[in-house]
Amino acid sequence: MATNAVTFLLASFLTASSLVVSGRSNQFQDFDITWGDGHAKILDDGNTLSLSLDTYSGSGIQSKHSYLFGKFDMQLKLVPGNSAGTVTALYLSSDGPYHDEIDFEFLGNLSGDPYTVHTNVYTQGKGEREQQFRLWFDPTADFHNYSILWTHETIVLSVDEMPVREFKNLERKGVPFPKQQPMRLYSSIWNADEWATRGGRVKTDWSQAPFTAEYRGYNAEAEWRSEMLDQYDEDKLRWVQDNYMIYDYCSDGNRFPQGLPQECTA
Repeated sequence: MATNAVTFLLASFLTASSLVVSGRSNQFQDFDITWGDGHAKILDDGNTLSLSLDTYSGSGIQSKHSYLFGKFDMQLKLVPGNSAGTVTALYLSSDGPYHDEIDFEFLGNLSGDPYTVHTNVYTQGKGEREQQFRLWFDPTADFHNYSILWTHETIVLSVDEMPVREFKNLERKGVPFPKQQPMRLYSSIWNADEWATRGGRVKTDWSQAPFTAEYRGYNAEAEWRSEMLDQYDEDKLRWVQDNYMIYDYCSDGNRFPQGLPQECTA
């Protein structure tokens, strides 16, 4: 690709990172607060939500409705400052031991260090499909849009309309794909200092509590057309993964001595 084309493409990507999607009014009327003893609050006539964590409790919400396919958007402003040991999650999940699940998990950091965005896909109760990323902006300074697109053909996780991960339907090659179990949208914040920051070596500093994440701009489009990424989106995905991916289970041969999962080589 010519140098000027690369420059134009990079500029387009960076512009996309500043997008903020406006949400409908009373966005959180479709959610229930499921735990937290007052640590979850719906504010501003349903336009803003906050989830907090302290030494007493974290907190969580779930959508009142379950969905079979769709596109789900949420704007988040993550916990600022020294958030090491905390995890803020946004994910789709079905019920039961053989559940399906599509995860964003934001692993807190020491002040000045970047967040780790941990992603995973579970099918029929089996996960172990982790990919991790840094972000090209400070996710604590402002709201940014995080999206899960789930169709018959693919799952795409995006940040400000920038695809960061795709999990394609490869059932024809024997790879299970979530398509039969309806899922609800969940979000929560909790303490995970046994593993979240540097493998658990950095513990939560409770003097910084309460740790609070803020939400707005929720939108769910249940009737989403089936589609795959076009070439432009494939280029954006490759750019993110080349520059910001820090772990890919498909590159971890030591973890799978009997061979990489089938979707990694399909």
